[in-house]
Amino acid sequence: MNWEYIASIVNSTIRMTTPILLAALGSAICSRVGVFNIALEGQMLIATFFSIVVNYFTGNVLLSVLAGVASGALIGYIVAVVQVKYRAADMVVGTSLNLLVSGATSFLLYLIFGLRGKLVDNSLVSLAKINLPVIRDIPFLGRVLENLTIVDYLAYIIAFLLFIYLFKTVSGFRTLSVGINKEAAESLGTKALRIQMVIVTLSGALCGLGGVVLSMGQVTMFTENMTSGRGFIAMAAASLGMSHPLQTIVSSLFFGFCQSIGISLQNVIKSQLTMTLPYLATIVALVISGWRAMKRKNGRA
Repeated sequence: MNWEYIASIVNSTIRMTTPILLAALGSAICSRVGVFNIALEGQMLIATFFSIVVNYFTGNVLLSVLAGVASGALIGYIVAVVQVKYRAADMVVGTSLNLLVSGATSFLLYLIFGLRGKLVDNSLVSLAKINLPVIRDIPFLGRVLENLTIVDYLAYIIAFLLFIYLFKTVSGFRTLSVGINKEAAESLGTKALRIQMVIVTLSGALCGLGGVVLSMGQVTMFTENMTSGRGFIAMAAASLGMSHPLQTIVSSLFFGFCQSIGISLQNVIKSQLTMTLPYLATIVALVISGWRAMKRKNGRA
């Protein structure tokens, strides 16, 4: 154990946190407007696929990112229409879309490329890595911030912007009022349905950006079911962070750290065991969230 190793763990934690944080922020804002969106996994997965498809055919990083964000937003919009507007059961809508996207991406992978399992190609272009001048020469800090992408930094900026919007602006207060009491908000002239649909669509876009990081960040490829449950981990992170943007940063870092430690321990412990760490952490987080919710409920009673 030395400073170089610790710095590499922190760097890995930041990289692992980014997709979880973006999806968790999507889950958090949905919760703030009273929508239980469990289609996060599908929103992320479809973005990983279409960002790589556009990347393969155009070689343009910006277009690939936009394709990923747009595809995630599209699934979010479907959730908004079916679940929010027409009031379909949230579990049915979310589970159906997750399964549909999983099957559709596998089918399209074979249909477009004639491949099964994964798409890897030397022509694929990854997100640019940023090494900040001056800072990269500082021994510990330079290693911590080494080879991060712009989205790794953008995720935290988005979290702070969401905090400012929700808790420091009049429009944000109206948005929060929809989740607190939709009927009361509507009685004051707030267009609650429109706000919910916009927020759920935005949630899809955030998940889409998280999916882009998975497929074009540190690795540039697509594999079937590439998200590996990160959408559900993001839900746990949002719940642990009490759907607060800044607290969600902390909870997401916790899950990112668990993933990072799991990878670093694979040379010491069997990978089958280390890969379970994020999911065990998810169970623990949900237990803690449930306990806190019960405690608050008892306190009000």
